Amino acid sequence: MEYYDIGKVVNTHGIKGEVRVISSTTNPQERYFKGATLTWFGKDGESEELTVLTHRKHKNFDLVVFEGYDNVNYVEKFIGGTLRVSEDLLLELPDNEFYIHEVIGSKVIIEESGEEIGTIKEILSPGANDVWVVQRPNKKDLLLPYIESVILDVDIENQVVKVHIMEGLD
Repeated sequence: MEYYDIGKVVNTHGIKGEVRVISSTTNPQERYFKGATLTWFGKDGESEELTVLTHRKHKNFDLVVFEGYDNVNYVEKFIGGTLRVSEDLLLELPDNEFYIHEVIGSKVIIEESGEEIGTIKEILSPGANDVWVVQRPNKKDLLLPYIESVILDVDIENQVVKVHIMEGLD
C-alpha cells in the first residue's frame, strides 16, 4: 500500500503528549480531526498507526495529541518522523488541484514551441509559491515558480505539464 506525507513531527509541546507538526497538507483540519487515522514512519523504518485525539493550531505548527499518548515521555520517540496517510484516505480534490505525487514524473513541455525540456523531479515549498524542479538532460535543473503565468496547464491523466519560460528563469 502507498502512503503519502501530510506532516513531519518536529518536537513535543508541553507535557501532556502534544507533538508539533510542520504540515505539508493544505487541509490540516481534514487530516487531524478527532478519530482520524494517521501512520507515523520513523527514521529507522519503523511505523505505527495512530488515532488523533485532539488538534489545534499554534503559530506555524499543528499541535496533535494521539489516543493513548497523554504524556511527553511517550511521544518523544515520534520526533523526526513523518505522518502519512494511506492512499485509500486521500481526499477528493477540487478541479485544478492535485497531489504532489500526481505531478512528479510529468513531462514538461514549452507551450509556444512544443519542445519537451524534462520531467518534474520534485516540488519545493519555500515560501509564497511552490517551486517545481524540472530535471533536464545534460543541463542544470530548472526551477519554475508555481504561478499562472509560468505553469499554464497540468494534465494529470497524460502526465504532461505545459509551461511558459519567462525571461530570466533559465
